[in-house]
Amino acid sequence: MVQAKAGTTASLEFTNNSTFHFPNSTFFKSMGVKMEELKSIQWFPGHMTKTKRKIESQLKLIDAVAILLDARIPYSSCNPDLRSVVNNKPRFVVLNKCDMADSAETQKWIRKFKEKNISAIALDCKSGKGLNAFIPTVKNVLADKIQSWNSKGMTGRTIKVMVVGIPNVGKSSFINRMSKQSRAKVEDRPGVTRGNQWFTVGKGFDLLDTPGVLWPKFDDKLVGEKLAFIGSVKDDVLDTEHLAGRLLEYLRDNYPEPLCARYKMTMQEISDIQGYEILELVGRKRGMLISGGEINTERAAATVLDEFRNATLGKITLDKADECTDVRI
Repeated sequence: MVQAKAGTTASLEFTNNSTFHFPNSTFFKSMGVKMEELKSIQWFPGHMTKTKRKIESQLKLIDAVAILLDARIPYSSCNPDLRSVVNNKPRFVVLNKCDMADSAETQKWIRKFKEKNISAIALDCKSGKGLNAFIPTVKNVLADKIQSWNSKGMTGRTIKVMVVGIPNVGKSSFINRMSKQSRAKVEDRPGVTRGNQWFTVGKGFDLLDTPGVLWPKFDDKLVGEKLAFIGSVKDDVLDTEHLAGRLLEYLRDNYPEPLCARYKMTMQEISDIQGYEILELVGRKRGMLISGGEINTERAAATVLDEFRNATLGKITLDKADECTDVRI
């Protein structure tokens, strides 16, 4: 086990059976570690263990669970541990940040969840798109319970919904939009919300906000990468140049037109080269040079990651519904 940068709470696990390749990686070279040995990211700060226990202890207080996923990675942004944590509570899916995702893929995911008897809606907290569908969806999911309450003279009983999701998926932004206030902490980085908080979002309707929780180990390195792509794992414990190179490879293979248009490249230039070489080309095209004419790949990496995360590169979905057999809910 190799510890990450000093002052962080994450670690990176190394084995000998991986196929990662990334030249000129100053972060890992400084520790004497070869990138081809990198298998998976391990990320489980102590506060996440505490949060998981809080969620389990408060399940008795709520009626349903809203699982927020990032519409760009509906499979990878779903914590597989939630299936056992929320147990038999009614649940449904909210595909947040849908305005950053490929709309056709988002609709495929909604159909896929429906096939698994799971209600799902797409919304975007920044624009407010889709928010009006939230409360009707909750009432539909709880239709039998609400009917039972009414038959017992409990008409108008307050509905309590727990909002869960991984770091940086937009839970606090969602809560603030629904409550029409700015009480929940919001920043574009993981690990901001640290305590469970109740919010009233309408007459007879309360939401319980919870801190983002990842699972102890990403056994699937592609899942770990995608979480890092969207910013759910802090950049300061990662090799961002390697990360940007991997993202560029994916975009070249799946979204070549917006990639080439954004960085003024051609498919002929990038079709047969590795991600790090594409990153160098991005730096060269953008004039990101340092002394001696060397390309500032660190700056280029930051640019690529930022422009993907804020959708400047276009509406992109990394998890394809047709390629995922399980929804992990």
